[in-house]
Amino acid sequence: MPHLCRVLVLISGNGSNLQAIIDHSHPKANYQVVGVISNKADAYGLSRAADAAIETSCISSVSGESREAYDERLMAAIDNYQPDLIVLAGFMRILSNALVEKYEGKMLNVHPSLLPRHTGLHTHQKAIDAGDDEHGASVHFVIPKLDAGPVVLQAKVPVFEDDSAELLAARVHEQEHAIYPLVVKWFAQGRLSMQKGQALLDGEILPESGYAAD
Repeated sequence: MPHLCRVLVLISGNGSNLQAIIDHSHPKANYQVVGVISNKADAYGLSRAADAAIETSCISSVSGESREAYDERLMAAIDNYQPDLIVLAGFMRILSNALVEKYEGKMLNVHPSLLPRHTGLHTHQKAIDAGDDEHGASVHFVIPKLDAGPVVLQAKVPVFEDDSAELLAARVHEQEHAIYPLVVKWFAQGRLSMQKGQALLDGEILPESGYAAD
């Protein structure tokens, strides 16, 4: 029996990307979701995990607790699952440098913009306000600098004149659900890695904007 890549998913809310990753975890994808951690006890993603018989943990923040102290507890919870890959799927906390550096090269995130454009929050409204004619999502490795790790894969969507942030977000989410499981599969199959601050697929350095999804 070949070793399946042990994937741990961190969430804060609905968990739609988590669901997409669970749905694509067939044997040929070479990974299994072994756990889900949330910082919110009422995150619907925890119910998605329970429905799929996946172990869950909730690591809630304590009033007055520093980011570093919280992340010490989070790292202990992560290590309990012995993951090969950590997937951030709407985990709405900024992680400490110590945590990111500990798992560097084995932590992925999906960001709702075509990085390096529109880092941070409210990306859909930012794209509309900037008059962008295209927007999208980027899957990237996580490094200490926020939203700045090497991009693996991007998917683009058009921005229409009468778009609202909600309409644009729905279009982007659909693409996220397509590209995130694919990148997880690449990592699980040993095709994807991060070396010297660059993303490599099949031994080839990816361009700064990653691959463009068809």
